[in-house]
Amino acid sequence: MQSQHAAQRPPHSSSDGPVVDVEQAEAALAEHYPRLVRLAYLLLPPGTGRSRRVLTAHALAQRALPRGRTAAPVIPAQTVQTVQSVQSPEAIQSAEAPQAAPAPGRDGDPGYALVRLQVVRTALRAGGPLRRALLSPPLPRVWGLRLHPRSGGADELALDQRLSALSGPARAAYVLRGLERLADDDVRRVLTDAGVADAAAALREADGVPAEYRLLDSPEFDPCSLQARPTDLLRRRRHLKVALAAGCALVVCGALLGLPGDGWGPDGAAAPPYARNPAAQAALDPAKLTRVSPSLWKASARTDFSVWPARGDLTGDRGLLRRALAVWARPGERVQVSATPGTPSGGPAGPPQLLYAGTVDSARVVILHDGLRIARYAEPESGARGAVLDLARVDGADRAGASAVVLSRVDGNVRYLAAPWVREARHRDLREPDADATDLTLTDGVTSPLASPALRAGSCTSWNVLELTDKAGTRLMTDLAELVPARLTAGRPGAAGETSGAGTLRAWAPFACSLVSVRSAGVRSVNAWAFAEQPLPDGAKGPADWVCTRAETWRGGGSRVLAQFHTPGRPSGTAVAKAEDVPQCGARAPRVLAGVLWKSPAGTWYLLAAGSRGTTSVTATGGVQGTAQGNLLTVEAERGAQADLVGTRKDGGSITGLG
Repeated sequence: MQSQHAAQRPPHSSSDGPVVDVEQAEAALAEHYPRLVRLAYLLLPPGTGRSRRVLTAHALAQRALPRGRTAAPVIPAQTVQTVQSVQSPEAIQSAEAPQAAPAPGRDGDPGYALVRLQVVRTALRAGGPLRRALLSPPLPRVWGLRLHPRSGGADELALDQRLSALSGPARAAYVLRGLERLADDDVRRVLTDAGVADAAAALREADGVPAEYRLLDSPEFDPCSLQARPTDLLRRRRHLKVALAAGCALVVCGALLGLPGDGWGPDGAAAPPYARNPAAQAALDPAKLTRVSPSLWKASARTDFSVWPARGDLTGDRGLLRRALAVWARPGERVQVSATPGTPSGGPAGPPQLLYAGTVDSARVVILHDGLRIARYAEPESGARGAVLDLARVDGADRAGASAVVLSRVDGNVRYLAAPWVREARHRDLREPDADATDLTLTDGVTSPLASPALRAGSCTSWNVLELTDKAGTRLMTDLAELVPARLTAGRPGAAGETSGAGTLRAWAPFACSLVSVRSAGVRSVNAWAFAEQPLPDGAKGPADWVCTRAETWRGGGSRVLAQFHTPGRPSGTAVAKAEDVPQCGARAPRVLAGVLWKSPAGTWYLLAAGSRGTTSVTATGGVQGTAQGNLLTVEAERGAQADLVGTRKDGGSITGLG
């Protein structure tokens, strides 16, 4: 079957721009950086190489800050409520996918409007006389590698070719319409503020490209999720002699600089010391690392990372431990550092706890815990060059949250270090609930490798999860491209249970691939709640399932909620509404209301809506009018109709549609 989304039209707002401080603009840039870089990438002339285009997009976004207080343009807030479903394979090929609602906090933010305007202005200049300078920014630079986004499909390639044929202003008009969800009047205002002489002509030219706006959110156009390939190796080899001479000079200078004190050598890839005080020195002393008894977890009132013993074959390698501590405190320029959102990146305040030090997949790995964070340091066996430091916030971890950490990811596989109380480890495909789980070996807490779905490109055909069993039961964990796997649960918020039984596995199966939307977001747990079943009209096979998934984060904020719709015969559900930092679908507000435009086998379009238990009536207004008693609404509608949903509750309160 086919589906569409309904949206509420935004009211018009004034064009008078508020004054924005540089701090406000910086906050907007930091919060919406991936969106701004994607915008710059799409606006840049596609004729340049993808690697240079990626680096230039980052450069334009990073230089979008004003120098002082600046008046920002005002663009009306774009409030979008998405309702969508898919019913047949033919429709899924022909129907336009729903446009996701813009991220909360972006609309109406003058700081965001200001930096977005600067990105548009500088990207358009790349097609003018300053093109050479803008396409060769001094920073950022990546030496020896070509970086490019992950490849999309034929549709993305065709759209990129169509956009390359447009002029810069027309390309900007298309992208502002599709990516930023701006109305034509707002697009015209942004283009005019960016220096476009004839914004109306740009809009007319953009009309010549099909409105396939959903493709703009594809990984093909994501310059923040990149693949790396080497540059011209032969040319680099010819320059080796010159580099060797310069390197020898640097080695001599570095040795001389290191003579008065400990120097750089003992600390590996760490930067030079910037503070020498007793607390800082104690935090960097391998001899002062906290190590707990291997049996402490059996008698402790706490069951979290603080009772993990130190494991691995290199726990006595003081040189390795010293390098790990020094790099954590002050990572050098060559260290690749990553941190989950909301995780402080500074060094430990005192001696941390050692959880692991050993050799894993041709690398030396150290896992440390300071009570707030897990830190993973890894270096190649051949030396400290190419060191990596990953940080993840884990404060408030319980027995389930402290079940495992990621030791390594190699060739698409992930290897975990399990908690000492874990007795068995298996893996299973979450999309195949009736298939048996496969055993994983546990060697001193280290699992054998399993395929990870977190960084896999292309279509989602499977989703491997880790199944851990201890005395308390069995739980499922999933890799979301972070240091600590996220826990999967199912059931009503506030009373959710582990996803281990056959019933809850089958409840998760159609929605496993939706986990891709919460990768790298600092997610602690994801719960799936089947909040309603709805009969389908016109004799369609039913009922349809309504499921709400909510991802909670370690930092508390940034929770993400998806309302999903699944019809019989379809392998996967469809996200029809989403929101961030809302109480719906959570323990504080275990309620939700969502809707979808759906085409029946008879060819009739319907607005289907469902509320959670306790909803006594559902009303649709706007382009679709109708009211139904109970928590289900079915009313005929026109294709593309826009509607607002409101439900009443037993307690006399009301609930609006998610999104």
